[in-house]
Amino acid sequence: MHSTYLRNFLSTAALVIVSFLMIGIAFGIVSRSVLVTDNRRSAEATSREIVRMAEAYDGTEDLGSPELRMALCSVAGSTGEHLFIADPDGVILTCSDSELLCGHIGGRLDPEVLSGLSPVEPKALLGSLGGLYEDPSFVVASPIKNGAGILTGYLFVAVGPAAQLDVWQTIFPLFLLISMIVLLLALIFSFAGSKLLSRPLRAITDAARRFGKGDLSARVEKTDRLDEIGELTEAFNSMADAIEKSEEERREFIANVSHELKTPMTTIAGFADGILDGTIPPENRDRYLQTISSETKRLSRLVRSMLELSRLQAGDREALLKNSFDVAEVLRLTLINFADKIESRHLDVDFQVPEDPVAVLGDPDAITQVVYNLLDNAIKFSHDGTELGISLWKDDRKAYVSVRNHGATIPEAEIPRLFDRFHKGDRSRSRDRDGVGLGLYIVKTILINHGEDIAVTSRQGVTDFVFSLTLRQEKGKQS
Repeated sequence: MHSTYLRNFLSTAALVIVSFLMIGIAFGIVSRSVLVTDNRRSAEATSREIVRMAEAYDGTEDLGSPELRMALCSVAGSTGEHLFIADPDGVILTCSDSELLCGHIGGRLDPEVLSGLSPVEPKALLGSLGGLYEDPSFVVASPIKNGAGILTGYLFVAVGPAAQLDVWQTIFPLFLLISMIVLLLALIFSFAGSKLLSRPLRAITDAARRFGKGDLSARVEKTDRLDEIGELTEAFNSMADAIEKSEEERREFIANVSHELKTPMTTIAGFADGILDGTIPPENRDRYLQTISSETKRLSRLVRSMLELSRLQAGDREALLKNSFDVAEVLRLTLINFADKIESRHLDVDFQVPEDPVAVLGDPDAITQVVYNLLDNAIKFSHDGTELGISLWKDDRKAYVSVRNHGATIPEAEIPRLFDRFHKGDRSRSRDRDGVGLGLYIVKTILINHGEDIAVTSRQGVTDFVFSLTLRQEKGKQS
């Protein structure tokens, strides 16, 4: 975790430094553009002022006057620019240098420089003017004309790299100071953010380690965060709750199976030992052998039910819903199987099922098992001489099957537990000694695998189980 935290901090710091380098480069490009623009505007303004002054002189010979040179020196001193005037042939007449014997005066400009000038309007140049300057400079060359409109010379206003360097020397320290302050703040916030981010991750890691060592009560403290960390915390706690619940169900299942197996096995072993050692007299052996046979059959039913559960829980819903069948016919055939039991209990059957087929999606054998278990329960817990109701109806998408009987009312608190594994209510223990408590659990499992549900109501002695099935949509009627 510490190495991950360090890597996160270093990566963030590197990102911040790279960002500032990019900002510095962008600042340099933009500031250079701004300096060039400012230099050009300053040089053009200076050029206009000096040209108006120089055009007051009549001829070329007057452009080298000491008064004009003093004016050039004064302007150059205040602006930092370099100025000189040359005649139309390129001979330098005067210069803004303060030395009396200036090395520029009397020199001649390169013919290529002259060929690039305009006798009508100012011209912007970038270069050394044919070697006149050691470093490339920005130059504005403006024509000078006398009162008659005749070209008498050119004014050159140059801004060299020294002026730009002066500006940079003023700006760069300020930029560097601001950059260092912002960089330091960014690193501090990055450090604090990385530490804050790693804290819930460490808590999740610690909880996961405890969970992996068998501490199923390990949880991560909930936070009000709405980001990915908050979602991860909620997902971890949900996963832990589900695993803990599954473990509790597994332990309960093992305890229930052990209890269900213990009673018949103890009975079988006790009676078998009594027969073998002579404790049970010969005239009573048939009665105890009948008990052994009954308990053996109950064990067999328990094993078959558990195997059926394993098969159902491994079922594929998509494969189940590829089949279709007539649920009305399933209800008729299943009811026939209980004819003897119904007659022995003197039950009246209210069979409200359409004569036309009702095609539904699902595994016909599995749904037959659902109907069988519900009918078996309904007959077993009905009062003698009462009514047994079976109904089938449908809407646009679903078919609904109801199995209703008249008997003892199921307590409201017990209804949610009816579909639990090995659950037997107190009302059933006197009548259902041979049951294993898996019938309704199998019903619920089958319907869940089909994507369906089942509801139970029990009021004033009438208990009603209602479950749904998806109708098969005919071609051309599907939405």
